[in-house]
Amino acid sequence: MDPTEKLTIETPEQIALEFPLAGVGSRGLALCIDALIQILVALVVFLVVMLTAPDLGRYWVSAKNWVMAIAWFLLFCMYWGYFAAFEILWNGQTPGKRQAKIRVISASGRPVTTFEGIARNVMRAIDSLGFYAVGCIVCAIDKRNRRLGDMVAGTVVVHEVEEQSVSYWYGQDRSAFVPKVIQPVTDLTAQEFQLIEAFLARRLDIPNLQRLQSAQMIADRIGNRLGIAKQERPVDEAFLEEVCRRYRDTVRN
Repeated sequence: MDPTEKLTIETPEQIALEFPLAGVGSRGLALCIDALIQILVALVVFLVVMLTAPDLGRYWVSAKNWVMAIAWFLLFCMYWGYFAAFEILWNGQTPGKRQAKIRVISASGRPVTTFEGIARNVMRAIDSLGFYAVGCIVCAIDKRNRRLGDMVAGTVVVHEVEEQSVSYWYGQDRSAFVPKVIQPVTDLTAQEFQLIEAFLARRLDIPNLQRLQSAQMIADRIGNRLGIAKQERPVDEAFLEEVCRRYRDTVRN
């Protein structure tokens, strides 16, 4: 995949968000890690069955059948529910995706929903045919590197933005008008943080009136999320800078 390939989404605030698309390589790495985890869990279940079934059989005639039934049910849930459950609960990531620094998002740029998480993984039965040959071929052909599951659910897989590769395009000195943000800024979603970043990075290229309006709209949205009243953040851009600074400092620590 060309590392410059990106998904560009225009927000209601007229700020363009850019998401680097994840290719077959990074997605394959994530899949290998997740598959290894699934295999290890399956081995643990198998060992538990082998160790407990004989002893239970001494006191309960049908114990072996019940233990086997429960084991197969757990393995079924793990295989079909592993990816969907993690992607829904972990903001579009599985343990493998987290290690590969990629995540699933909606094509609109929003976090993946429960329906999208389930829908994309139901199609895994087809994408995984031929040791994921079908999924790899479809990803290579599609302009957004989507497999069939992504096409059905309306999702894409993107790279996380590397902290080290992002320059500090805001002033390091705090303004006297900046409120002391003590709220847990990590409660913001990745998309909200990227919205702030996108605005701050592009504000010098935005006409002044549109820049002020966009800053106010974004500051109002973030202020409401953090419970900071308008009178406590008189300068919108300074407030966004402080939130961004706090978010980065918290993530690095």
